[in-house]
Amino acid sequence: MKKIAFFKRPGTWVLLALTLGIFLLTQSFGVALVFILTFGVPLFFMEDLPAYATTADKIGKYIFLLICSLIFIFLITPILIIIPLSFNAEPYFTFTEGMLAFEPAAYSFRWYADIFRFGMLEPDGVTNWWADMWDNATWVRAARNSFFIAIVSTIIATFFGTLAALGLSRPEMPYRAAITSLLISPMIVPLVITATGMFFFYSQKDLFPFYPDGLAKTYLGIILAHATLGIPFVIITVTATLSGFDRSLIRASQGLGASGSTTFFKVIMPLIMPGMISGALFAFITSMDEVVAVIFLADVDQRTIPRQMFSGIREQISPTILAVATILVVISVGLLSMLEILRRRSERLRGLAPQ
Repeated sequence: MKKIAFFKRPGTWVLLALTLGIFLLTQSFGVALVFILTFGVPLFFMEDLPAYATTADKIGKYIFLLICSLIFIFLITPILIIIPLSFNAEPYFTFTEGMLAFEPAAYSFRWYADIFRFGMLEPDGVTNWWADMWDNATWVRAARNSFFIAIVSTIIATFFGTLAALGLSRPEMPYRAAITSLLISPMIVPLVITATGMFFFYSQKDLFPFYPDGLAKTYLGIILAHATLGIPFVIITVTATLSGFDRSLIRASQGLGASGSTTFFKVIMPLIMPGMISGALFAFITSMDEVVAVIFLADVDQRTIPRQMFSGIREQISPTILAVATILVVISVGLLSMLEILRRRSERLRGLAPQ
């Protein structure tokens, strides 16, 4: 079916006329822009209906796309609004008149610079500035803790989650449903309950070797807690990848004389690698965003970025939080884009998508 050009549709000219009327009525370019984007995006992406479609069918299709667009805008606006606010030159969490007028002086990178300066002993010092920043800057120390804990916990979660998924994918595995439900329970049980149980368990003295006072208030305790929360994501993604796995490849490999380790690394692992990486990314994002378990288990020196943001909101309100949130949004978008690329690659490897 030949697609009608956007500007040749009758609805496009009606939308442009209404937008012009809104602009003349309100004398506001911003209101007119929001109006045309809200109602124009569904019209632009609306596919042409068959020739026998009635006017009611077309209106119904447009209303459906409009509702989907409004829901998307409702969900994404709180995330996007923090990005321009993070460049506010004033210590406010609202748009100033200068920002609304797009005055260059109203925008600044001061809050991004504050990420590296806040907490330093001599933020304007000349000597040992880098060492001072690395050791004492509050946000840098929180970022250092977050990445260290997230990377180590992701490795642990990926290893054990992949082993669990491989075992649960075997048809002869007894009680698969019960074991799967138990392993993914950290995703279902309210996090505050899980964190409370971890705190009381990790606080037991003389229970863990080399930690006579327990694992609470230690890096190992937080890493194990985050690994526990990340394992379910790895299990789900790897299990989904194994659902389309052809087990005759394993029998063929063993029939040709390959050992178990060779079969795993040469046959199984290349095919489940997209699922492993996807699960690892989910586990990494979960660790980077997690704050409840950190509140229960972390000491002052083990504060992560979410814990520092929580403390900043309670103790000292500063737009630096918005700058950190913007950086986290950019990182999350990059990781989610990578997940989408891996998903498409996994579908191509399993023959579910065209090459």
